[in-house]
Amino acid sequence: MSAGIHERPTDGSRELQCLCRIYSSCLSSPSYVQPYAQSPEEVAMPGDLLPLLVLLLLCVQAVSGASKSQGCLADPTAAYRYTGAVCRLTYPAAVVLNEKTTKVIEAAFQHARYPKITREKDILLIGTVKYGLDNLEIHNLSIGQSVFELRPPDGIGMKISNVSAVFRGTIHKRIDTWLVNVAHSIDFEIESQIDLGINPKLYCGVGKVAADTSDCYLEFHKLNLQLQGDRNPNWLKKLLTDFISFTVKLVIKNQICKEINKVANILSDFVQETAEAFLSDGNISMDIGVTAAPVVTTNYIESYHKGLTNYNSISAVINESVFNPSQLTEHRMLYFWISDQMLNPVIAAAHQDERFHLNVSGTEIIELFKKNLVIPAPAFIEQCLVESVPPELRVWSSSVPLLKTSPRGSSVRTQVSGELHCGNPPTPILTFQMGVEVVVTASYSDKKLFLHDTVQQEYLREAVEKIGIPKILSVLEQELTRLLDKQGANMFDIVNPEVLPHNGFVVVQMDFGFPHHLLVEFLRKTLQ
Repeated sequence: MSAGIHERPTDGSRELQCLCRIYSSCLSSPSYVQPYAQSPEEVAMPGDLLPLLVLLLLCVQAVSGASKSQGCLADPTAAYRYTGAVCRLTYPAAVVLNEKTTKVIEAAFQHARYPKITREKDILLIGTVKYGLDNLEIHNLSIGQSVFELRPPDGIGMKISNVSAVFRGTIHKRIDTWLVNVAHSIDFEIESQIDLGINPKLYCGVGKVAADTSDCYLEFHKLNLQLQGDRNPNWLKKLLTDFISFTVKLVIKNQICKEINKVANILSDFVQETAEAFLSDGNISMDIGVTAAPVVTTNYIESYHKGLTNYNSISAVINESVFNPSQLTEHRMLYFWISDQMLNPVIAAAHQDERFHLNVSGTEIIELFKKNLVIPAPAFIEQCLVESVPPELRVWSSSVPLLKTSPRGSSVRTQVSGELHCGNPPTPILTFQMGVEVVVTASYSDKKLFLHDTVQQEYLREAVEKIGIPKILSVLEQELTRLLDKQGANMFDIVNPEVLPHNGFVVVQMDFGFPHHLLVEFLRKTLQ
């Protein structure tokens, strides 16, 4: 069964495909063109082109709503058929991300909250020594080198060395003996130097990639406790210091590892929420929950996502995806694999949401028709262009576009309708409808989207070829670039992205620099 928005029965001919091709195909050769004999009732159309976010999925390929699809499967191979999008992060990309690991670890140390500690110890010939520690705070934190390795099939090994910090707080101590009961409080300071090891395991969480960081350890190279004003304590204070140092070591280990696990979960949620917000627009959203646990090799981490369109609380279905790991390589930092079955429902939702509407009016349309054409314009069109009230051209998709990707590019088959309005009040003097198919490729550079039309020009009428296609592509480029900027794509340091069409899917591969603003935003939220 093909993917689709299941609001009403659809077949393959009613599904939508790659949006980047839609408006090119909309202005292909018309199936009929006729002037109105009389003015029929006008059809009200929105005035703005509101291109769908999934256009960017095809052209930039970045990868929620309830889903009725297959849940997370234990075997990734079995999950491939339900997978609409795949993300492969290679080792060089992990190196870039690891450079920012120290900031996250630093946040874990600073955000950790240390509980009040109460202990007691019976000491021969002295009696019972009771002590408590509270107000434990961290100061002068510095973190040294961070190293990592990818550990198949599902793990990552990380070691943070030379973590130096000073812990300060207050000790409440009480000595109960048969001679005397003494109690008082004193401030203390702990100088520490630690190596931190974390071996997270990636797994399929509740609809997202999650990390189990329970394999966490601290190796203390230095842990010296000094009581206020006592650089050379007597033997009793020295004994008490040893007890307290041992206790503090356990508390620090437990709280730091607990906080790292907490921060890892916050980071997972943050990434998921950021991705879902990026892929949502109005009533259209994307369920990017995982279909299987991530796979880790020595060269890359790969995650598998549903990529299900949700429109007005109705979810698409994917169950015939063609993904295979051999379709991706390892020489770039980041890969996105996007199935036609993911793109078609998004475009269908955009059509149902009346996103594929374009109005051109005023001097803009007059300038467009000034282009030299071999075939002269009909008299009624010439008259329309010189009237005191500027004309208006309205174009919209009148059938659900159908996308099919091949090595040539992404072909889109659709039907487009249009009206040319003239006079006062505006009256439609021309109506046309076109059943067309066009192939377009896409590129993204200098923070702008570019669409390249490769349709066979002999099938296009001259006016469509010289006026329609260039205008529509120009509008699409501007609107999609604006939409990408609105969603924050221009904040990413994307390097040499390539959009590679294949049979039934598109691969986007790129290098990148870490988006520092996302780290800042994540740490801001984490430390609130």
